[in-house]
Amino acid sequence: MTTDTGRKHRIVVIGSGFGGLFGTQALKRRGDVEITLVARTAQHLFQPLLYQVATGILSEGEVAPSTREVLARQKNARVILGDVTRIDLDRRTVTSEVLGTETVTPYDTLLVAAGAGQSYFGNDEFAEYAPGMKSIDDALELRGRIFGAFELAELATTEEDARRALTFVVVGAGPTGVEMAGQIAELARRTLKHDFRRIDPTQAHVILVDAADTVLPTFGERLGGAARRRLTEMGVDVRTGTMVTGVDGSGIEVKDRNGGTTRIEALTKVWAAGVQASPLGRQLADQSDAELDRAGRVKVNPDLTLPGRPEVFVVGDMIALDDLPGVAQVAIQGARFAAKEVTNRLDGKPSQGPFEYFDKGSMATVSRFSAVASIGRLRFHGFIAWVLWLAVHLVYIIGFKSRVTTLLHWVVSFLGRGRAERVATEQQVFARRALRQVGDEVRPGGRDAS
Repeated sequence: MTTDTGRKHRIVVIGSGFGGLFGTQALKRRGDVEITLVARTAQHLFQPLLYQVATGILSEGEVAPSTREVLARQKNARVILGDVTRIDLDRRTVTSEVLGTETVTPYDTLLVAAGAGQSYFGNDEFAEYAPGMKSIDDALELRGRIFGAFELAELATTEEDARRALTFVVVGAGPTGVEMAGQIAELARRTLKHDFRRIDPTQAHVILVDAADTVLPTFGERLGGAARRRLTEMGVDVRTGTMVTGVDGSGIEVKDRNGGTTRIEALTKVWAAGVQASPLGRQLADQSDAELDRAGRVKVNPDLTLPGRPEVFVVGDMIALDDLPGVAQVAIQGARFAAKEVTNRLDGKPSQGPFEYFDKGSMATVSRFSAVASIGRLRFHGFIAWVLWLAVHLVYIIGFKSRVTTLLHWVVSFLGRGRAERVATEQQVFARRALRQVGDEVRPGGRDAS
């Protein structure tokens, strides 16, 4: 792992999520490296709290601080904005594009932490009517749809239209789906309870559907059962063993385990089921000895390197190794491991050996004062688990300013009834759809950009 005499070791990091950011920060004391972090957004997204942006508890700035601000004091790192379109493993270059301008960045070591996107299991057309929960755009669009649904219900001239507007369907009973369903229910039954005159928000119908037979299946039957009971107490209609077969603007079609098909009339649908690894994984596999699994994740070596390409590390949601879950801790620990491996190589020290993941546990909130937590052999649910959830998430929120404002908003929302972020605009709801329709013609770099 050598470089030309007098030149610093060039490291390119793809992605500004947990893997990319923590990997970059782990090398901050190395004066002999220069790091270029390439990301399609200028923010580090704290994805586990996106549902709170969508339901008005937190602002987008609190869960997505500026990557430049976070790394401002790290002199060996620079940040460039761009969507990575090409990785050339032979030439050791990364090509990124933004607003029609291409940038080619050479590397000696590459850390790929591009994460994962929403998977609609081959039904990508569902995305137009049921946004996922993977980006700030997703969360803001859903915020507009959720709060807008109550406004439309207030204006409805028929009972049928009002009922359709007040029906919310969340697809996927994993942590994101459970948290989203719980927060919509609390929003309707607590926050908005006295805000309307013609409708009763507490009559909103929140439905959680999943093809699996249990809620939170990765947490085990005990915690999954506790979460289900709490959701039911809050009025959430939990339908497991139910598969989505169709989605359109005014409703969703589902099939139960007996094969019966039902249509649910609902304006607001949230997709929280399934993930698909970044398409960059395919590029890596095509140029190396690596294989991909069904979700597009790269089957890496035990030391997180790409087979046949020891200078390339892949971490986080993009890897298929030892059935590791797609959670933040896997990305953080993997990135720090890769950074240490780079340091050892530069210092002429031996490898650390295979990557070993330390499971710090899993948590999910169900409602205010209620959560589930699995930590080693310990299982918690209820208030104690909720306090643990608060503490852990505050620790991992990047930046003192974000921690303080997040804590204040939590006090307002959990102890009181208010939600500080209830602004929702038509642009948030329809802007991405309009961009898809006009395509490249009016975008910078398109035909009308001259």
